[in-house]
Amino acid sequence: MAAMALVVSSPWRAAGGRRGARGASTARKGSGPSPCAVVLADARAPAPKRGRASCMPAVGGNLVTGAPTAAKPGRRGRVCAGATSIQGKAYVTRDNIDTDQIIPAGYLMLVPSKPDELEQLGAHAMEGLPMDLYPERYIQEGKMKSEYAVVIGGENFGCGSSREHAPISMSAAGTTAIVAQSYARIFFRNCIATGEIYPCESDVRLCDSVTTGDSVTLDLDANTLTNHTTGECFDMKPLGEAKPVIDAGGIFEYARQTGMINK
Repeated sequence: MAAMALVVSSPWRAAGGRRGARGASTARKGSGPSPCAVVLADARAPAPKRGRASCMPAVGGNLVTGAPTAAKPGRRGRVCAGATSIQGKAYVTRDNIDTDQIIPAGYLMLVPSKPDELEQLGAHAMEGLPMDLYPERYIQEGKMKSEYAVVIGGENFGCGSSREHAPISMSAAGTTAIVAQSYARIFFRNCIATGEIYPCESDVRLCDSVTTGDSVTLDLDANTLTNHTTGECFDMKPLGEAKPVIDAGGIFEYARQTGMINK
């Protein structure tokens, strides 16, 4: 039986903008998918080496599977909350990726609550990664969005300054989750507090086992990451009580939904 899925697509991704020298964009009207379209994902594919039937192959584009709920955008344009499974390409980084590499300080004057500035913020995500170590760029030249749904990291991902712009920029670029061996604690908390990205952890050093461009499925219920390119399946640590906060769209939305604060 085919599984229900939600296409991860922001209102700006659907516009098909073009990245300019300073992040300006020109939108082509009528191009791209609707902001949150329901599709059927074909689950017919060889099982991974561990034989997990719940791990589905990526089917062209980035998908978040689960019940098609929470279609109302949040204040930063979140469209599909409550993810159970994330499918798409992986972008692999190494150890000690700092927030200057994730979003250079020169772009911190951009205000995420303004849609046009949020789009520009996303267009410059991961721009600080050194070219000699990362010749395959997170966002291709001439593009406004990244093609990578999942970012793989090593140890101490998100070290450096405490800027909230770091997880926000990656989310604005189109990434839904990070899987790292360990995180800088402030970055980890910012991912949860903003509700922008699922910061998953694994005891396995995935940056040595996954290659940029590999097709992966991140199952947030089974706590596994399946690499469909190699057929391997890896265990992850549960997100636990952090997941409902991210599902809600951040700590304030979670507090409103649970009655901690007035709506």
